[in-house]
Amino acid sequence: MNLGRSVEKIQPQWFAKSLIGAVLSFTLALFVVGIFAWQGFGGIDAPNKVQFNMWVVVFLWLCIFSVVYLYKTALRAFSWLMALNIIAFSLLILVKQ
Repeated sequence: MNLGRSVEKIQPQWFAKSLIGAVLSFTLALFVVGIFAWQGFGGIDAPNKVQFNMWVVVFLWLCIFSVVYLYKTALRAFSWLMALNIIAFSLLILVKQ
C-alpha cells in the first residue's frame, strides 16, 4: 500500500549537520537575542538584562542546534539556517537604527 508516494528518508550526514548546526545556530541565537536586547523591555540599557541575555543565547543555541538533525539533508539545513540568519541579521540592523 504505497499509494504512489515516495518517502524521502532523513540522511545521516552527521558531520556536515553538526558543523552547520554549531555555527549557524549560534549566530542565529546571537542575532535573535540582539533583537530582544535592543527592542525588549527597558531597551539596551535595562538593568540586569545582560545576564538574562547571556543565558538565553545558550538556550536558543541548543534548541536550534537540536533541530538541525531533523532536516532531510545537510544542504537543506544549511539553506534554511542561512536564510534565517540573513533575516535575523537584517532585522537586527533595522532595530539598531
